[in-house]
Amino acid sequence: MDKEPITVNGLKKLKLELEDLKNVQRPKVVEAIAEARSHGDLKENAEYHAAKEQQGLIEGRVLAINDLIARANIIDVTKIENNGKVIFGSTTKLKDLETDKEISYKLVGQDEADIKKNLIFFKSPIGKALIGKNKSEMVTVNTPSGEKNFEILDVEYI
Repeated sequence: MDKEPITVNGLKKLKLELEDLKNVQRPKVVEAIAEARSHGDLKENAEYHAAKEQQGLIEGRVLAINDLIARANIIDVTKIENNGKVIFGSTTKLKDLETDKEISYKLVGQDEADIKKNLIFFKSPIGKALIGKNKSEMVTVNTPSGEKNFEILDVEYI
């Protein structure tokens, strides 16, 4: 059972989701199942089958979150001395050498990753290319759309 790195913020979000699943979603589904049962024949009761499926999804997610929390290796980068090296949890400001555009990425765990919020999985192609690099270094990333070249402008531990 490998430890799963997670940021402090990511752990908070997981605990909030778990709380919601247990205290809000689970009771709603139990109520929906009871309601559907009261309608009679369960073989042809689409509401019952949908509610049971939803219950299965909720229970599966609860188990997954509990497992993640149990294996969590919480990394608080704000307590680490910033030596300009890209590490898990750091925010890296990059310059795309083809387009001259600047973008920031925060390297996070798989469950926290959200490209729309510039939170990328540390084992993704970009994450792997960045880990261990230092400020001012050039980085080549093999992406599905081809090779991309970046310059690391700044590394923050926020």
